[in-house]
Amino acid sequence: MIHFNKQKTTKVTFTVLSVCMAALLATACGSDKDAAGTTTPSTSTAPAATAAATATPAPSVDKVLKDSMGHDVKVPANPKAVIASYLEDPLLALGVKPVVQWSVKGSTVQDYLQTQLAGVPTIGYDLPVESVLKAAPDFMIVGNESAVEKGLYDQYSKVVPIFVLGSEVTADFRKTLLKMGEILNKSDAAYAALKKYDQKVTDTKAKLAATVGDKKVAILWLTNKSFFVVNGKVASGAVAYGDLGLKMPNILAVLPDATANWTPISLEKLAQLDADYIFLVNSDKGQAGNLEDPLWKNVPAVKSGKVFEMDTKSSWLYNGVIAGERVMDDIVKVIK
Repeated sequence: MIHFNKQKTTKVTFTVLSVCMAALLATACGSDKDAAGTTTPSTSTAPAATAAATATPAPSVDKVLKDSMGHDVKVPANPKAVIASYLEDPLLALGVKPVVQWSVKGSTVQDYLQTQLAGVPTIGYDLPVESVLKAAPDFMIVGNESAVEKGLYDQYSKVVPIFVLGSEVTADFRKTLLKMGEILNKSDAAYAALKKYDQKVTDTKAKLAATVGDKKVAILWLTNKSFFVVNGKVASGAVAYGDLGLKMPNILAVLPDATANWTPISLEKLAQLDADYIFLVNSDKGQAGNLEDPLWKNVPAVKSGKVFEMDTKSSWLYNGVIAGERVMDDIVKVIK
């Protein structure tokens, strides 16, 4: 589904887990496993490289690739049982169905992917070694280096070949998709998925041009009695601001070190929000009382009725081409 600093990481991670245990949506909110922080590359990258990728046939033998931690990893030519926890979006975009899928407590999953992941059993977000062993994978892809620290890499590697993408790659959904395509001999599929995505970006811009223009758009998440604002470089922020070029509100410019996926923001700060539209992922559903607070009700977009509540089962908190396409569909649907 891109970080808080160490002190905030712990606080927000426990916040998310508590929300998950209440069957509310969990996301990539500032855990060390979920990278963030680099700008989305130009959408012109994918089509330009398509010809080169298509011209290279997929190898039929195992290969050795160096991962972000410097390990020489023997990658099966055609792995049949892949684990790529919290990387299911790019995995499915490549046409690969994993043997298990990311979850918290076995019940909170990436809801927007469940049609494609029907019948796939869950695995804990922290990838317990015994659960990995039980899944019997023949290859495993892990996002960030922090997911395999404290000796976990050695334990996993005794069970299955494991490739660590690294935070520099996972900070950008395009880099993630292309790297996974390279690893799995699916570069053609990766470039085709990005080409399709870029075309949807072009089409969506055209649909929004007359209505949105230079109006400002804010993306907020309300969970466990707290508001968070997307940092503008990941998840729905990368789609709205990076790909669609929608104008950022003033609060993103003043937030210090927006390195976290979702940065906590007070109601007092939100009272200064100058957005014309607010997209709100509401995981509290009225329990916190924040939306009844006078400070919230006096926000211009709230007063003008331009707050659009997104389903907690939507893709707004996640990264990937599938998530991004769903976000674009949602924006067009509510604004048009």
